[in-house]
Amino acid sequence: MTTPHQILHPKHWKATSGYTSGLAASGRVVFTSGIVGWNAEQIFESDDFVAQAEQCLKNIVAVLAEAGARPEHLVRLTWYVTSKEDYLNNLKALGRAYKAVIGRHYPAMAVVQVVALIDEGAKLEIEATAVIPA
Repeated sequence: MTTPHQILHPKHWKATSGYTSGLAASGRVVFTSGIVGWNAEQIFESDDFVAQAEQCLKNIVAVLAEAGARPEHLVRLTWYVTSKEDYLNNLKALGRAYKAVIGRHYPAMAVVQVVALIDEGAKLEIEATAVIPA
């Protein structure tokens, strides 16, 4: 999957893996709230970090669809994780889950470790920004 937006990566920088340094986009902007890995009934089906991440991404895709946006319209993801170790120890499995839901589109991303999340049982929360081209 490719992005309809302009990828911003200085030629003399080392290539990134799993994210893009920046994107330039124009069009209709879609913002999500912090999305956690629960189902439509707001129930966590798993306490596994990767399973929750995959469900977060599925939930983001569902919210984007409400605006007519698709995964390739994502320009930014901000991940809030309660455990840096859970994130780093599961990079390969996270990559597989990410590709299964989003495909091979890599927006600009940031990952931040936080002390806790508001939703009890949440291991991570992801905010998304998408731009639907005009």
